[in-house]
Amino acid sequence: MLANARLLLAALWAGSIWAVSYLAAPSAFAVLDSTQAGNVVGVMLTRSAWLAIALAVLLALLTSRAADVDARRKRWLYALIAGMLACSLVVYLGLQPMMAAIRAAAGPAGVRASPQWGTFAALHGVSQVLYLAESILGALLVVKAR
Repeated sequence: MLANARLLLAALWAGSIWAVSYLAAPSAFAVLDSTQAGNVVGVMLTRSAWLAIALAVLLALLTSRAADVDARRKRWLYALIAGMLACSLVVYLGLQPMMAAIRAAAGPAGVRASPQWGTFAALHGVSQVLYLAESILGALLVVKAR
C-alpha cells in the first residue's frame, strides 16, 4: 500500500512539473499577450511550488515508514525529494520575486522595453534550467519510488 502511495505521489509531482512547464506555460504564451501569460504562468508556478512542498513532506514521510525500501534506496529517494524541492524553492522564493520586481518596475511598456531586460532574461533562463533539472529528478523519483 505504501509503495503504491509513494509511486502515485511521485507521479503526481513529476507530472505536475511536466504539465505546467512544458504544456501549460508555453500554451499560455502562445494565446495570450506576454503580460497576461506571465500573470497566468506566475499563478501556476506559485501553486506548483506549494504542491511541491506538500508532496515533498508526504513523500519523505512515506519513505521514512517504508519497510520495503532498503537504506541505500531510501537515501536515493531522500536525495531526489530534496533536489526537486530545492529546485522548486529556488525558483519560487528566489527567482520569481526578482522577476516580478523587474516586471513591476518596467511599467506598461513591458519588460522587453526595460533596461532590465537582460537581467530578466538571465533569471528566466536560470529558472528554465532549474525546471529542467526538476523534471529529470522527477523522472528518476518515479522510477525509484516503485
